[in-house]
Amino acid sequence: MSVWALGLNHTTAPLDLRGRFAFAVEQMGPVLEGFRQSIGSQTEATILSTCNRTEIYCASQQVSLPQTMSWLAQSGGVSPDALHGHTYSLLGDEAARHAFRVASGLDSMVLGEPQILGQLKDAVRVAREAGALGSTLHQMFQRSFAVAKQVRSTTEIGAHSISMSAASVRLAGQLFEDLSKINVLFVGAGEMIELCAAHFSAKSPKSMTVANRTSERGELLAQQIGARFMHLAELPNRLHEFDAVISCTASTLPLIGLGAVERALKNRRNNPMFMVDLAVPRDIEPEVKSLRDVYLYTVDDLSQVVQTGQASRQAAVAEAEEIIDAGVKSFVHWLDQRSDVPLIQQLNQQAEAWRTAELQRAQKMLAKGESVEAVLEAMAKGLTQKMLHGAMSELHADEAHARQEARSAIEHFFLRPSR
Repeated sequence: MSVWALGLNHTTAPLDLRGRFAFAVEQMGPVLEGFRQSIGSQTEATILSTCNRTEIYCASQQVSLPQTMSWLAQSGGVSPDALHGHTYSLLGDEAARHAFRVASGLDSMVLGEPQILGQLKDAVRVAREAGALGSTLHQMFQRSFAVAKQVRSTTEIGAHSISMSAASVRLAGQLFEDLSKINVLFVGAGEMIELCAAHFSAKSPKSMTVANRTSERGELLAQQIGARFMHLAELPNRLHEFDAVISCTASTLPLIGLGAVERALKNRRNNPMFMVDLAVPRDIEPEVKSLRDVYLYTVDDLSQVVQTGQASRQAAVAEAEEIIDAGVKSFVHWLDQRSDVPLIQQLNQQAEAWRTAELQRAQKMLAKGESVEAVLEAMAKGLTQKMLHGAMSELHADEAHARQEARSAIEHFFLRPSR
């Protein structure tokens, strides 16, 4: 069984290109089904899609990287040649190592960040529910989860980590002297918005509002953080009320356009607006960044902020890599053993055929009245001859090289001292 991975992330592809390959969790079942139909229904597959990466992990008897690339390019509406320069492909133990590093937070924009592990677990769960997760990928990911837990519990990889949400508050503090005097709007009600809301709530802003498409999820989050709730449809007419806007939804199109922000600035008499777009694809049109009194940051803009404290965690990286190395070796050993299963099955089937044949011959001899001693002697001799026939034939091979290989094999399997 072969394992491979194909992906693009924050280090290889710009934000707008990554946005073309973002898959929502609720889409993933049909997406996996379509992928496996195009590449082969026997292929195991899992797709991880976050704001910073889209990665396809596969396992099959034959590696199908070109087909995987073609499918991914088609799903994003670009040519394989155009996509190739922004992707990375990994085979065998390197694919496993990458999965282990991703799970442990070593490949994240925020070194050691914990959210990626939950996102990877969700991707694996969806693949399992879609019937796309076979025994090979199941083993790889379960081992990656165990390694990630060990890395987090035995190293300082996550110490002093600055998350996207914390970075958003830090940047807002650079624009506004007193965060307790600003009105904050959170667009969306997912995990990232919850984290941002928790960080902003600690600064006790003047007011907080949650805007969401569905009231149930939005009202629940608003209640948890002591905020107001409004429907997403109200956003264009009320945007001017807010000094800070943090947005992260699963929308495939921008929710906040240039015109809406221009009208909001006019109503605010050009008082500055702080905006953070954590969504991939974007929630806020990129042209908004050109407006004079708007300070718009995307996930890529935040990368420099979250690197703070990175150096202090580098010592833990070496420790984490050692743990990952051990985990990868263990998985590769398991994978190698799995490749021997068909041979073991064939060997057992052959031995069973020999046993059955000799047993039937012995039963016929007994039925004819031959002595038990003679029957047992004949059965033992027959089994021995069948077992040694192949080896003896190889010793009489025409080629000297073949005879030498046979001698070595016979000495190894039959003549070495028993332990």
